[in-house]
Amino acid sequence: MSIKANDKLNEKLILALPKGRILKEAAPLFAEAGIQPEPAFADPDARQLRFATNHPNLDIIRVRSFDVATFVAFGAAHLGIAGADVLMEFDYPEIYAPIDLGIGKCRLAVAEPVEMAGSDDPRRWSHVRIATKYPEVTRRHFAARGVQAECVKLSGAMELAPSLGLSHRIVDLVDSGRTLKENGLVEIEHIADVTSRFIVNRAALKTRPEQIGRWIDRFRDVANGAARAA
Repeated sequence: MSIKANDKLNEKLILALPKGRILKEAAPLFAEAGIQPEPAFADPDARQLRFATNHPNLDIIRVRSFDVATFVAFGAAHLGIAGADVLMEFDYPEIYAPIDLGIGKCRLAVAEPVEMAGSDDPRRWSHVRIATKYPEVTRRHFAARGVQAECVKLSGAMELAPSLGLSHRIVDLVDSGRTLKENGLVEIEHIADVTSRFIVNRAALKTRPEQIGRWIDRFRDVANGAARAA
């Protein structure tokens, strides 16, 4: 084996984690898997984005949820946790998602203003304008029944789009539905159920099968245990 190949095998594995709600829900899984980040990881005032763990060959990076898939797909991180919504949107062939962790449960849905609900049959649409941060998923969803979707890409505050005339409808993640209700919107179509997945870079799995395979097995055991306890 070449020196360069040896260096690659000796590199630390990088686990990419999403900021926010999913990170909180994943914390018990990390503990069960035996991963303990350095103290700064739990410090809300810490500005660093890369953290050591109790495993000398494993570091954690904390990034935006949409960026987890990109870091893993391009090999900057070897492992990660990403929502099925993100994986559906980017559809990276470089990513293998072997484990449904069963956390971050929500759904991807189409919503519109309450006053519009029932006034227009979605089965008769030929064209629809949608505000969303999921343009690829949205286009595929509507194209499956011959509807052309004009997508207005937003990164957040989707619920404002209908009231400000940006679009009549939105596609977004829905949990309890409270945010929709408080903004005068109602869910009219279900696109997909969403949970978070443990993901790996396919090339890294081929070159470091034992190291990465151990983490896949460990997180699969943890996820199965959590499912049995639920």
